[in-house]
Amino acid sequence: MDDLREQVELLESSANLSTSIDDVQKAIDMLTAARAKIAADAKTAPVTLAKLQDPFKKSLDAVNKDLKPIYAGLNKYGKTLDKKFKDKPLPSADNDALSSHPSLINRAIAMHLLREGQFEVASTFIEEARRQPPHPEPTPNTPNPYIREAWEKDLAEGTFDSEQLQQQFADMYHILHQLRHEQNLAPAIQWARERSALLEERGSNLEFELCRLQFVCLFDSASPAPNNDDSFMSDSSDEAPPTGPLSAWAYARREFPPFQKRYAREIQQLLGAMAFYQNIPTSPYHRLFYNTTAWDEVAQSFNREFCSLLGLSADSPLFIAATAGAIALPYLLKMQSIMKEKRTEWTTQDELPVEIPLPSQYHFHSIFVCPVSKEQSTDKNPPMMMPCGHVIAQVSLDTLSRGGHKFKCPYCPSESLPKDAIQVIL
Repeated sequence: MDDLREQVELLESSANLSTSIDDVQKAIDMLTAARAKIAADAKTAPVTLAKLQDPFKKSLDAVNKDLKPIYAGLNKYGKTLDKKFKDKPLPSADNDALSSHPSLINRAIAMHLLREGQFEVASTFIEEARRQPPHPEPTPNTPNPYIREAWEKDLAEGTFDSEQLQQQFADMYHILHQLRHEQNLAPAIQWARERSALLEERGSNLEFELCRLQFVCLFDSASPAPNNDDSFMSDSSDEAPPTGPLSAWAYARREFPPFQKRYAREIQQLLGAMAFYQNIPTSPYHRLFYNTTAWDEVAQSFNREFCSLLGLSADSPLFIAATAGAIALPYLLKMQSIMKEKRTEWTTQDELPVEIPLPSQYHFHSIFVCPVSKEQSTDKNPPMMMPCGHVIAQVSLDTLSRGGHKFKCPYCPSESLPKDAIQVIL
């Protein structure tokens, strides 16, 4: 990658597109002026064009001279890129399970476009996919792809309302824009309050996080809190509403009571900061009021909870699958070459024959590897815990018990019957 970085740095240092744009603009201005002069007096056309020829040619030469190092740099970068990433054939589709489920692929693409806010593109894609439905192809695991299971049919046809999803994601992007760019918490707080019971069932902290950030903003501002509590106000109508810490305190009196039971400690910390309002930067509460990532964190939390209530993951499954596939591709290519040399076949259907080191954010399921058989557990071969506490796979348990007889644990002296083992749900 150092070679690529070096070529990029050379391109950035030698390329000067602004000069090229200026030279192009000069040529355009000369042509515009000549056209206006000829339009005013057609008899001057021969003289005007003769005078224009030489300066216009110089302008074009200057443009080509400016672009020459750019073309050279791009050419060198392309050669370095081709040298670094040599063209290799993709793994064969012998084990491709998706070619027999094109409707699910189309749904994943449409969902990704909707989640990214590309609503017009998503609508066009959905309309064309419905007008020209794809034809599934048989695979070894799906010899007859036209016979679909109920879950696949529901996903592909019955439960996909693009217009409703478009409106929901439009609302999400509006609220995210208000959070990230306008630093306006009101739409997000309103959304959370309307779904307070659902968020509480999920154990979500979103509503309190939004209100806490609103308290911090009011504490550090000179503007009054919205909808101030009348009991806090003075009886005199001429007196100005509270600002700064007093505004935050009025907001806390009005909004924090529903959170007292679950977030008592956090509320105490926020109200305790009132005593240090004159020197918050040097107080023990500095981290609560000077968190540079607070807006990004609350936006991510909102995005996650919004998608969760729709039954979706926070990140696009298509993006995750494409990224994980790109990471796994070099390992699969190497595995394919080794299998070709040794003339072996990929015989496992439910797991890969090699380990793919994916980043931690792409680990969605706990994996159990049986210490006896050294194989990963599956739905048909789940992990089983014996009374002694040790865990092995179901197939290993059946092998050790020899058809249901009492057997000894392979890791301790305890003996038990297969019926005493309990399935472990990861």
